[in-house]
Amino acid sequence: MQLLKIMGSAWNVVRRALASVVTALMGTAGLVVAWNTTASVDEPAVPLSVNYHFTRQCNYSCGFCFHTAKTSFVLPLDEAKRGLTILADAGMKKLNFSGGEPFIRGGGRFMGELIKYCKTELRWAGISISIVSNGSLIQEKWMRQYGEHVDMLAVSCDSFNADTNRMIGRQQGARTDHVAKLYQVREWCGQHKIAFKINTVVNTYNVNELFAEHIDRLRPVRWKVFQCLLLEGENAGEGALRNAARFYVTDEEFNGFLRRHAEVQMLVPENNDAMRDSYLILDEYMRFLNCRNGKKEPSASLLDVGVQHALRGSGFDEQAFLERGGVYRWSKQQMSEAELEW
Repeated sequence: MQLLKIMGSAWNVVRRALASVVTALMGTAGLVVAWNTTASVDEPAVPLSVNYHFTRQCNYSCGFCFHTAKTSFVLPLDEAKRGLTILADAGMKKLNFSGGEPFIRGGGRFMGELIKYCKTELRWAGISISIVSNGSLIQEKWMRQYGEHVDMLAVSCDSFNADTNRMIGRQQGARTDHVAKLYQVREWCGQHKIAFKINTVVNTYNVNELFAEHIDRLRPVRWKVFQCLLLEGENAGEGALRNAARFYVTDEEFNGFLRRHAEVQMLVPENNDAMRDSYLILDEYMRFLNCRNGKKEPSASLLDVGVQHALRGSGFDEQAFLERGGVYRWSKQQMSEAELEW
């Protein structure tokens, strides 16, 4: 038993050294480190990019949401840190915090402490940090406290029209000005040198809207444009908290939206086929969610069985991940001052 512990400790030292080398290579040569779906015991799978939905709670009520508030559970902070350490040991290089709304838990302090942990205690792993938020709960004091540790912040924006946002449900209360807050968060990102990104879900209410003028003003490093996705048990079918059928757009309609914005250089499109199996999604229990059957089927928790066992139930498609451009410039250290400022 003692020998096994010594061997395990030695392997962790070697893994951390290799992780540092890989991080350096990614920064200088754009090296792609792939997750091997056919990995053997001698070639362990690598969870290169992980999307951690640590809470399902949200202060908005977007009608097409496909990760709904089916539980209110959030891991204790120490357990979440333990899980992130396990993922770092397994080779994670990018961690994206999402929800729900990630700033809803303690005004973002829970997430902030996990981000700080990744960038300090797990510094050896070279993890890039990104966040996807609706933006409404972000405060400048949070940016001052944790912003230095954030590489990229994405704000979801499905319309620049107040009435359209209201119909979609992207608001909290009658006086919410989602667009004004979007511009405010953009300003803070520029001040705190955080790469700014915009996420848009194309749906029946915004499919004919023109975004180019605002995107040009906001100058995100990426504008990710998704086709509205239906998932059984989340926003469609039995047991769902949403019925997103009225938001769904066809491939032809989605492609029409893309054609109307073809001149926007930072546009990154993702239709349903590109999205469904190309994300490694970790839920509030640290279970990977398998979307291959049109719904989210959880693996065992990596806290209980480890990363390798949990990955077997993830349904993750490495080739789809690479083909949609899943590996790109994650770290703000790889970006110019012009890209970070505003």
